[in-house]
Amino acid sequence: MPDFLDVKDSRTGTSRQLAITDGAIRAADLQQLSATPGDHGLLSYDPAFMNTAACRSAITFIDGDKGILRYRGYPIEQLAEKASFLEVAWLLRHGELPSQTQYDAFVHDITYHTYVHENLKTFLSGFRYDAHPMSMLCSAVAALSSFYPESKDIFDPVERNISIVRLVAKVPTIAAFIYRHMKGLPFVYPDNDLSYGENFLSMVARMSEPKYRSNPVFTRAIEILFILHADHEQNCSTSAVRGVGSSHVDPYSAVAAGIAALYGPLHGGANEAVLRMIQEIGDKARVPAFIEAVKGGSGRLMGFGHRVYKSYDPRAKIVKRLAYDVFESVGMDKDLEIALELERIALADDYFVSRKLYPNVDFYTGLIYRAMKFPTSFFTVLFAIARTAGWLAQWEEMLLDKEQKISRPRQIYIGSPERPYQRTLTGPAGR
Repeated sequence: MPDFLDVKDSRTGTSRQLAITDGAIRAADLQQLSATPGDHGLLSYDPAFMNTAACRSAITFIDGDKGILRYRGYPIEQLAEKASFLEVAWLLRHGELPSQTQYDAFVHDITYHTYVHENLKTFLSGFRYDAHPMSMLCSAVAALSSFYPESKDIFDPVERNISIVRLVAKVPTIAAFIYRHMKGLPFVYPDNDLSYGENFLSMVARMSEPKYRSNPVFTRAIEILFILHADHEQNCSTSAVRGVGSSHVDPYSAVAAGIAALYGPLHGGANEAVLRMIQEIGDKARVPAFIEAVKGGSGRLMGFGHRVYKSYDPRAKIVKRLAYDVFESVGMDKDLEIALELERIALADDYFVSRKLYPNVDFYTGLIYRAMKFPTSFFTVLFAIARTAGWLAQWEEMLLDKEQKISRPRQIYIGSPERPYQRTLTGPAGR
């Protein structure tokens, strides 16, 4: 027996029943609530989509109050501890963990497609050395559409699959080339004897050595961070991929839209803001004064609080332990000491606890990336490499969802009513 919401319209005195499915009512059902013939019923008004579900998804589950994050039902803690990133990428797209045969074939396909067209190197070389790496990444991924025009056939399963494989394979290569361009270093080609994460680190850091071998702590760290950032439900960038993808554009253009959204400081740039805050504090002894300034309204505690999580971000717990491992390898850092002191004081202060301001995943990731010698402006590129797997899973789910149409939000018009044109210009028209 379905559930219903009984609604009485005070404008007309009429009552309606709206069906409740999965804890939601369809916004289209509000059209039943019309006051006069032809008024098209009610709209729902929800700025920033704070309480509106735009899709039904089977990919990622979040319970922000309980601090739960699961990919396809698997707890993020277990995946970060036991899985590889490519295993998670397969899981996000297909819904089940791969068999050994499926995994081996997937790794082979990804490995085969890590190289990019030589013309893309020329394209990247056209950017200034100090161009922001996210603008370069966004442009380069969008440019892939011109290399693979057949990718526009998005409803051909074969073409769709090869496009997804190409993106997962090539985005790390493009990102590494961008890093080398920033540093004025020659590009390093993929070494397909290496794992996904170590191959990326090789393309970033390899110099004259005949065979690159990364610090195993760094290899594990990059793998775990990629898993933690692979998907996070209907966030800004994922919504951008779905929204742009709903026009049935090719996946390279849709993912480029996600990269553009991730570029924003309110989304992917948060870990940069954490690092800047820590560097501004400068010393562990200054943390109490900084906390008091935040409580007094003259500062902001970056890396605490989350739009969804109202308890400790489960990813933050994993990243905190990972930070200890990385700094044990490279040596303790005063910035990590400041971060730990910030967390200790804030979690003991009712001002933050009562507002449910707990550390989020961004609080420690910037410190880890910096310990691995990545420049601050490159942090969001690392985020984008990982999130590409989630974006593509979400994009394909959207395409195959028969309820989805081209994204086209409604608006509530608050401008002028109809009025006649009266010329106010004194000179000739057209100037």
